Amino acid sequence: MQEAWGAALRSAALQVPHLFSSRDLALGDDDQEWSTVAGSLGVDTEHLLLIRQVHGTDVAVRRRGTTTGWRRPQADIIISDDPGVAIGVRVADCAPILLFDSSRRVVGAVHAGWRGTAAGAARAAIQSMRSTFGCDPSAMVAAIGPCLGACCGEMGPEVVDLFKAAGHAPADIDRWFTAGKTARPYLDLERANRDQLVSAGVLTQNIYASGLCTKTHRDRLHSYRADGARAGRLLAAIRLPSPAG
Repeated sequence: MQEAWGAALRSAALQVPHLFSSRDLALGDDDQEWSTVAGSLGVDTEHLLLIRQVHGTDVAVRRRGTTTGWRRPQADIIISDDPGVAIGVRVADCAPILLFDSSRRVVGAVHAGWRGTAAGAARAAIQSMRSTFGCDPSAMVAAIGPCLGACCGEMGPEVVDLFKAAGHAPADIDRWFTAGKTARPYLDLERANRDQLVSAGVLTQNIYASGLCTKTHRDRLHSYRADGARAGRLLAAIRLPSPAG
């Protein structure tokens, strides 16, 4: 979909305002870029809530009726039942996951790179939505945005060891790591997160993925693997419509 600021990706299955941004925005320190992308979600920049991401599984919660300011907590998952804000995560190869429970009217955004995926960030998000807001995973819809694909997800053997140490089943690890262009293992980040969502109770038919590799499509998407430290960031953000909307 084309916005005033450039191309955006949206999932037809997520029936709430949301977006995955493209390379048309760098989303660094440019206030105007942040203002325009927030406007696409129907909020101003003050009500586009982000987190300080550290490749973990901590969860930040924004509750409806909150009047205090947002201080960008350290977390990699953010969940909310507040229609007055949009919530989002930034990525540049990591998997961004947007979640929506239409029954409980709760949304979530997850940042899941290989470290977060090893730690089970997707599962942690579902569990937090259940415990915090009473969500039913079978009623949730999940959309996985562009991320580093299995085609380009070259990892070191120590990454496989990290997944093993985290307690993932050998069958899962064999499915998520495959042979690639080199002798090193290649991680299918999208598949690993899809499987973790299913194991947390989300129905397979309710999980949608872009299928786009950020490195392969670096002409349209930001990729740290392709551009290094100068890479911009992609935003994955979601907002509940107002009850009357």
